[in-house]
Amino acid sequence: MNISLFLSMTAEACPDRQALTCDGKTYTYGQLFNAAKAAAVTFRESGCEYVALLDTSSPAIPITLFGAALAGIPYVPLNYRLAREQLDELFARIDPAYLVVDGEIADQWSKSARSCVTRQQFLSDTLSASEMAFEASEDPSAIAVQLFTSGTTGAPKAAILRNEHLVSYILGSIEFMSADEDDATLVSVPPYHIAGISAIMSSIYACRRIVQLPNFSPEEWISLCTGEAVTNVFVVPTMLTRIVQYIDESGMDVSHLGRLDAIAYGGGKMPLPVIESALADFPEVAFTNAYGLTETSSTITVLSPEDHRTAMASNDPGVRARLGSVGRPLPAVEIEIRDEDGQPLKPNVPGEIFVRGPQVSGEYRERSAILADGWFPTRDAGHLDEEGYLFLSGRADDVIVRGGENISPAEIEDLLMANPAVVDCAAVAMPSEEWGEAVALAIQIRDGAELDEDQIRLTIREKLRSSRVPEVIRFVDELPYNETGKLLRRVVKEWFS
Repeated sequence: MNISLFLSMTAEACPDRQALTCDGKTYTYGQLFNAAKAAAVTFRESGCEYVALLDTSSPAIPITLFGAALAGIPYVPLNYRLAREQLDELFARIDPAYLVVDGEIADQWSKSARSCVTRQQFLSDTLSASEMAFEASEDPSAIAVQLFTSGTTGAPKAAILRNEHLVSYILGSIEFMSADEDDATLVSVPPYHIAGISAIMSSIYACRRIVQLPNFSPEEWISLCTGEAVTNVFVVPTMLTRIVQYIDESGMDVSHLGRLDAIAYGGGKMPLPVIESALADFPEVAFTNAYGLTETSSTITVLSPEDHRTAMASNDPGVRARLGSVGRPLPAVEIEIRDEDGQPLKPNVPGEIFVRGPQVSGEYRERSAILADGWFPTRDAGHLDEEGYLFLSGRADDVIVRGGENISPAEIEDLLMANPAVVDCAAVAMPSEEWGEAVALAIQIRDGAELDEDQIRLTIREKLRSSRVPEVIRFVDELPYNETGKLLRRVVKEWFS
């Protein structure tokens, strides 16, 4: 089974139903499916081995995603926020590629792919194509999506999601045509994130109209929710934090968002005060917390709306605490907490989270991380309570998760270590109510050298990007190491807790 089946089924069942709205234009399921078939023809004729997208949210996303699936070619959405040097390295790993890119920056990337077309031209060509038949690739083991995700070393890993993994996730969590004709979901997460891909697939399979928000702001989010009569949304914790702050500071009446039925959130740790405020601001809205990874085809645990309501209303500390959990596993998913020796742990004992199930890939271009017994070590840390609710306690590795974005300490440290004034440095995660986690930096300066915080922040902002700029910088005499020369990051984190 191929993921293109999701779009072909909806196009056959309700070709004239509204499927997607972006920048004031609306497209039907029939239009999207025919455009995807036209794209598939183009991709095959180009001789490409990958279909790459370098763009914000637009109608090109479902067309490239399903067009690539129809053609049996891996779809690779790229992070448009990356620096040029980083993107060049990724392009070298997906050559030859067919690239769809925002027209404003197309000239910069015309030599980076076998074929390069602007999003505007791509949409014009595919959406105006004549009705056609196209025989889809049927291999369930074929690669559907390849996502570059940062690992503990900082070098992006190419995570592989095959058709069978994504199909298993959608069929196990979404009912076909379960949405009413006037239901609409607002997608504001970026297309290079697994949540963005799963939002497109799940909404299409449910036959729910997708409303795209290319650049998030709380004002525009609220405006689209109102103007497009949005019923369902997905946000990362940072977005919900800003929405709650905007509502509270402006004193706005949210009653005009009366069509909003459900808010799902995930992609990072949600600060408890934020979700409590959100529940108070939207008392009639059903909240869902979804936890998952790229390697698991998105969601593996869910804290349901009923779980939220029960926790908020309970005086039992154990039940109330579940508001800070990520819920329980999906029916086809198994979760274990294991110690450093790989042995399962009892409830309420922290360890590393392991997951197993048909939607779990755990595979990279470089290697497979799946163990012999089928379990995938997530490198996230947490514990299960007696009722099977999963609580996250951070990362088992050192990756900093800021607003749903993985940040490798190595890229910050490597940049600063190139400065002759720096003897040593360590970037670690510190708690942040707004971002979930933020970057903190401990740095040792060479005797007699001068380097102030403003210089450090400016260097990181210019060479990397603003999300890497540390919120707190601490100058130290030396960093802590153990007897084998390993940096004790847990000690450094304690300095900023």
